[in-house]
Amino acid sequence: MVTTPWVKEDYWEQLAITEEDLDFFYQYMLEQETPLSAEDLAKALVKERIRQEQRRLEDRWKESEAIYMPKERYRPGQTLVFPALDWTRGEVLEVRPGYHPHHGEFEVIRVRLEDGRIKEFAAAFEDHVLNRPPRLDDVREFQPEWVWSHYGEALTQKVEETLRRTPGFVRIADLWFREELLVPIEEKHLILADAVLDVAGGGPLSTEDILKHLDLPEDMPKRLLLFSLAKALHDDERFDEVGPAGTIRWYLRRMEPQEILELPVHLQYSPIPYDPEVLPPELQELEARLHDEHSPSPPVDVGEVNEATVPLIYPHWRVGSLPLDAYLQRLFPKAYVAQRVYFEFVDAETGKRFPGWVVQSHRFVFGLKEWYRERGVIPGARITLRRGTRPDEILVSTETRRPIREWIRTARVDEKGRLHIDMENRPIGVRYDEHMAFLVPDPEALDQVWERIREEKRPFEDLVILVMRELSRLTPQGHVHATELYAAMNLLRRTPPGPIFALLVSRPWFEYIGSLYFRLAQT
Repeated sequence: MVTTPWVKEDYWEQLAITEEDLDFFYQYMLEQETPLSAEDLAKALVKERIRQEQRRLEDRWKESEAIYMPKERYRPGQTLVFPALDWTRGEVLEVRPGYHPHHGEFEVIRVRLEDGRIKEFAAAFEDHVLNRPPRLDDVREFQPEWVWSHYGEALTQKVEETLRRTPGFVRIADLWFREELLVPIEEKHLILADAVLDVAGGGPLSTEDILKHLDLPEDMPKRLLLFSLAKALHDDERFDEVGPAGTIRWYLRRMEPQEILELPVHLQYSPIPYDPEVLPPELQELEARLHDEHSPSPPVDVGEVNEATVPLIYPHWRVGSLPLDAYLQRLFPKAYVAQRVYFEFVDAETGKRFPGWVVQSHRFVFGLKEWYRERGVIPGARITLRRGTRPDEILVSTETRRPIREWIRTARVDEKGRLHIDMENRPIGVRYDEHMAFLVPDPEALDQVWERIREEKRPFEDLVILVMRELSRLTPQGHVHATELYAAMNLLRRTPPGPIFALLVSRPWFEYIGSLYFRLAQT
């Protein structure tokens, strides 16, 4: 709390960014000749505000007549100004003697203030803090280091929000600058940038890597040149900023995988209305373990995630992707603004590196199709992910083994275009979740079923019953695990577990057997 009597106690809590502050940012950027972070600007603002407040106090002290100072003597009828009371005026009513055990005799003046209050003040009192003109230098709460340690984060956020809605201020990654102060970047520079990225296989390259090949003024601050070039690349549709938070990396949009530019059909989900409150705790827990990107976010902060294992459903297997739910988002690289983030997968067994993409807008990770093929991954396999030694790499693995023959659910399409699920004895070389594993010998045939269902707009509940009947044939009791139904439904259309589970517990034609198993009612 501010202890000086000349400044409001909640000064830093209530500080609002004004037009004068924005002018200060402009001049400060002009002087520095370099883009600055919101934190840099907030620190500069703290020092500027302290300077302004000290100047304001000095000016008012000089301009005010008859300022109350305890060392002076006063007489009834005098009008005084009290800086410690927000420069309120008051009239001296009477003077009486006083005594202090450590300072001896002094005087007490009785004053009527402008608002009618009657207060008493010391006079003829030499040793008192109010005898000196107001100074902020020795006030703890107006030391820049103290202010920053207590209010730095909040002030940075205020600066960030203000700049974001103020025209003329430009942001690239976490840096800001005034647009009119940027170095002009011409079309010839952008054509060269395109060529540089093309030679690099599309990217990713840093702004500095590209700048080396451009003929830009060498007498300009390098940070300003980098920012100006980054702004020009950002505004041009040929280039895509794909770096993780705090890092700027560029890629040629025309050379990016089509799957990250246009959402693949197998990952397209048309929201199905349902009431998540109807799910019992055991189904809510199961929903969280499945890591579906369309499931609700967990109600609590899960903290930092360094490793996770994800069960693979058919749509992601078909595309070569992984879901990016709220939990997994804490594991993969992220960006402040960019919708696509480039990183590298690293095969945890062989060390082989290959491109990966976080598609933040659609909540999935792309780049594993070839790896799935090489590793013999099937729908239902469990994929393990770990942070790498660098922030832009993720180690990926799955538990493989010497292929052995096992009975496994197999999805086939008959000559009439209908889906059939049967148990077949097939060699499998990867460990999997027994409730989610499906072999799909002919994905192209299944794609045709997928497309027909989309065109016919078959009711969701009809599909659930159809798949439930198909799965019920596989066991004598006709019992179907909730996870199995979720995985099988995603052979026909992209569906998160929530709507499926809500039907299982809310419709009378589904009977709960226990241990997350259901069956169709006999009637």
